[in-house]
Amino acid sequence: MPLSPKTYQFLVGVFASFGSFLYGYDLGVIAGVIASPAFLSTFNNPSANETGAVVSVFTGGAFFGAALAGPMGDWFGRRLTIMTGALIFCVGGSLQTAAQNLGYLYAGRAIAGLAEIAHSSIRGRITGLQQFVLAVGALVATWTTFGTNLNISKTSNAQWRIPLAMQLVPAIILALLILLFPESPRWLIDHGKPDQGLKTLARLHANGDVNNVWVRSEYEQIEAAITHEHEEAAKGYVALFKNKSSFRRLLLVLALQASVQMTGVSAIQYFSPTIYATLGIGTQLALKYQGISNALSTIATICTILFIDRLGRRWPLIIGNLINCVCFIIVTAAIAPFPTASPSASILLISFSFTCGSLSWIIPAEIFDTHTRSKGVSLGAMMSFAFSTMIGQVTKPAIESISWRYFILFVVCNFTNALFFWAFMPETAKRPLEEMNALFSGSSWFVPTMKRADYDSHDLEYRVAENEQKDRKTSAMEATYTG
Repeated sequence: MPLSPKTYQFLVGVFASFGSFLYGYDLGVIAGVIASPAFLSTFNNPSANETGAVVSVFTGGAFFGAALAGPMGDWFGRRLTIMTGALIFCVGGSLQTAAQNLGYLYAGRAIAGLAEIAHSSIRGRITGLQQFVLAVGALVATWTTFGTNLNISKTSNAQWRIPLAMQLVPAIILALLILLFPESPRWLIDHGKPDQGLKTLARLHANGDVNNVWVRSEYEQIEAAITHEHEEAAKGYVALFKNKSSFRRLLLVLALQASVQMTGVSAIQYFSPTIYATLGIGTQLALKYQGISNALSTIATICTILFIDRLGRRWPLIIGNLINCVCFIIVTAAIAPFPTASPSASILLISFSFTCGSLSWIIPAEIFDTHTRSKGVSLGAMMSFAFSTMIGQVTKPAIESISWRYFILFVVCNFTNALFFWAFMPETAKRPLEEMNALFSGSSWFVPTMKRADYDSHDLEYRVAENEQKDRKTSAMEATYTG
């Protein structure tokens, strides 16, 4: 039975969300797993470096998954790419769940990370929603590990195997549902199957009528876009480094993705029980605090979706990093055995989710031009995973080695992040492509004095409203004069 356009678009969002949920769950579940008594007993109290590797190989695998995402989608289409990613994730999740030694666990984590390809090919469709779904995945993971640590015996491996096994459920659902999904009409047209592409468009939008005016118009637009992209494709990576405008955008995106990891939020997410232990707080209470923080950060991402276009991009980044800085000052100072850091960690996650986390997906998707967007976004994602891997590997050894002094790093980084974006990040919200190109080509790289008025002058909705207001005033004056 043909799918209606609304149903089709809804299912695309569902599939994309499943992939993001999987990634968020796997990021969030590991903190409770590696802190559970049964895990520590089974793996003979792994060293700080071994624990760090359990955490970091996941994002290490995702680094290579991000590199493969674009080519996989181009070569094999959406259906096969998502199916492959879901199956790879199932293999990785199974290895983690059934792990008998750390080698199995490392392999499972790395393979699951590689399955980042399952949703990268359609990430651009959900931009700001990405962080929201990641947050939901992390929220479910944290409360799952809280429940298993609380209710399952410390001597039972089910305490850590169940949370790892649960990630298989959405992966299996994703793999099965994609069988009901038609291939992308755009991919079919681009790969020498124009008739199939036209029929798919007609089936999706006009009950199979290939002569429908809208279907024909859409088909012609897709053909024209593909022709244009083929003409520009060879310039993609070269343009990112040779064209000054593109290079400026790339540097900003790479800096943004690196800065997001250097906020220190990943360290909190991966090792919250270890960090809370330095304050005399047990694993169970630490997971409870983490679960509450994740719930609040999920609400914060909803606020981002509702308000970020009104607030813009530049100042939320600056203020968010400054708030993060203050939170880490408090965390660093909280060396006495009382839960002073709990409210600070919650505020940190809320601030991050409302600003830096969501904007790290939104800004890269909107600032590149057509022939560099996919490549620029891919390189940005790889930078994020590279820094996340580093944080995952060094955090626990650093905490054991230098304790609270490690967090001074994040105090400094959040402050320098804010300083960097104040100096170099222009306001990019609501600018059409033509103005975005002009912005990065014509304006100074150094933009510390950029004001809200500069943003409003490029805000299409603002200008439309302003023009309508002028028209109303003019009409009122004419009516008064005529009267």
